[in-house]
Amino acid sequence: MEGSKFIGYVGTYTNTESKGIYSFELDAKEGQIVNLKVAAELENPTYLAISSNRQYLYSVIKEGDMGGVAAFSMDGQGELTFINAEMSAGSPPCHVSVDQDQRYVFSANYHKGTVESHPISSNNGIIYPPSSIIHHEGTGPDPRQEKPHTHFAAMTPDNNYLAVVELGSDYLITYQIDDNGQLEEVSRLKIRPGSGPRHLVFHPEDPNFAYVMTEFSSEVIVLSYNDKNGSFADIQTISTLPSDFTENNQGSAIHISSDGRYVYAGNRGHNSIVIFEVDEQTKKLTFIDRTSTEGDWPRDFVLDPTEKYVIASNQNSSNLVLFARDVETGKLSLLQNDIQVPNPVCVKF
Repeated sequence: MEGSKFIGYVGTYTNTESKGIYSFELDAKEGQIVNLKVAAELENPTYLAISSNRQYLYSVIKEGDMGGVAAFSMDGQGELTFINAEMSAGSPPCHVSVDQDQRYVFSANYHKGTVESHPISSNNGIIYPPSSIIHHEGTGPDPRQEKPHTHFAAMTPDNNYLAVVELGSDYLITYQIDDNGQLEEVSRLKIRPGSGPRHLVFHPEDPNFAYVMTEFSSEVIVLSYNDKNGSFADIQTISTLPSDFTENNQGSAIHISSDGRYVYAGNRGHNSIVIFEVDEQTKKLTFIDRTSTEGDWPRDFVLDPTEKYVIASNQNSSNLVLFARDVETGKLSLLQNDIQVPNPVCVKF
């Protein structure tokens, strides 16, 4: 990354022509994506996380009937070098994150209903075997909630707790992590049954608030967060869909601008990104706008480092879409919609 050029990475499903993780260059001065290439060949690297020192990339990985997490070093030019992987029998995770201190990689496994903590080396990025594996229990009223489906796990901004979103049983569960990497539950919030909570993002200016995206009910839930005991409470629920939309939709990703003024949420089916304004005092949301993702099934999207752009990844139509973002109004306008990447899932800078 130099000046106005930023390296991004795309995680994909490799069940068609995708080779693995792709890299690209965003020219923030010209407002275009260039130099798309394969950065690492591996199976189903659907979700990615980048260390806070920007030296290491961690990815979901699948090999045959094994699944787990893989570590790569980054050279700043879009090239990735494989370090190692930690895998176990069964389906791979759907989400991976790394804590700010670069001590642990956390993975959430949709199919197994588990969350795992992996110690990592701050010297060379190596992933070690899991120090803790938690198997969730419970079901929900939706037919897709026949068992636990853990969908997200990441540290809270105070770095004291691990927040875990459990889609299969409609819970937001908080864990404490001890010096040995062991996870112990300290709190849980019951989300409305059948809503299917999926991803979580904290308010960057006031981390006593957070936002959860639901997959089945296509809503954003505004939460208060108590950093003394790791507990959450819900204070608002707002739909991401137009009132007259009745077709299939599944909520996907949620992100927030670094100034905390705008929350963005993805709709798969309606194929849009919805924009909410955040109230400065209450942190509640007001609908602002909804923008087409110019493709099918937007699995995720990302704000670039300047936050003057948003890149969406349409999984089923295999295209990335570049939007200009108005930092004052929060609204998006289309720049590029023909960037071909096979089955993209998530984008990270």
